[in-house]
Amino acid sequence: MATFIDSIDERTQLAGTNHLEVLLFSLGTDDGTGRNEVFGINVFKVREVLNIPEITSAPEMADGVEGFVSLRGDMVPIINLQKFCNLQTKDEPKILMITEYNTLVQGFLVTAVDTIQRLNWEQVREPPPLISSSMGGLVTAVSELPDKRLVMIMDVEKVLADAGSFYDETIFDGINKLDTEHTRTILFADDSKIARTQITKCLEHMGVKYLTTINGAEAWALLDKLATKCAEEERDITTEIQAVLTDVEMPEMDGYVLTQKIKADPRMQHLPVIMHSSLTAAANQSMGKSVGADAYVPKFQPRQLAETLEEYFNKIEG
Repeated sequence: MATFIDSIDERTQLAGTNHLEVLLFSLGTDDGTGRNEVFGINVFKVREVLNIPEITSAPEMADGVEGFVSLRGDMVPIINLQKFCNLQTKDEPKILMITEYNTLVQGFLVTAVDTIQRLNWEQVREPPPLISSSMGGLVTAVSELPDKRLVMIMDVEKVLADAGSFYDETIFDGINKLDTEHTRTILFADDSKIARTQITKCLEHMGVKYLTTINGAEAWALLDKLATKCAEEERDITTEIQAVLTDVEMPEMDGYVLTQKIKADPRMQHLPVIMHSSLTAAANQSMGKSVGADAYVPKFQPRQLAETLEEYFNKIEG
């Protein structure tokens, strides 16, 4: 039906503008409320949209995982988003969205797709508790569309973790505590609860202290406060924190803008910025480098994250 790969070059120009483009989709009319909610997913994560092909079921799959489809020789797991959102509806899924996260490809069954909408992260907010609770924590942000509809940005990382796609305690194996000669602290920003949990587990395995923020705006406010304090005490900010780890997609201020602001501030010139994202295509990594990121690490690769952090700790301590 549609492919999104050809338009990537055009969308890379959004880096540093605090905008994103989302593909709007629906999961059907809720039998209880009578509402047909609008959901969104970053276009960068959507490879193509198809009519639903034949799905092959397999035993012992997580609830909501329907099976697999063969797509150009690859077996792609298929996830029914209606089931993950506990949506009671008579509307059957009609569309398959093929997505890529952390180099993993999977398909999402949805009722319909709408249009591509450009949003300003400044107008994207945390979901109200009522929405967050009713959606089982699967909505990471909300925003009002120009036509006054509310779009809910889905926390696909949580969907995939619940589906067993990349959450396994063995991913932390081989991460050892760093020497205790130095105290290391990082500040990280991520709006996904599941991602924050995995980051903290990685840092705790390393014996690294951390400051947690849920978006770029909150991270910048804390960094500015720390930089002011260090400047007053005639210290470099790296005596307080040794690195910033930032997601890319975040309400209010995204990781690209946060990185730009850090790199433009003389008080933070020695502070490494590591982007940590499920947007792992070469174009996204190039976008990170273009705004000044020192490194780009895929999400849910804690061993690679640990190695990257240790590399920059050694540079500062060396």
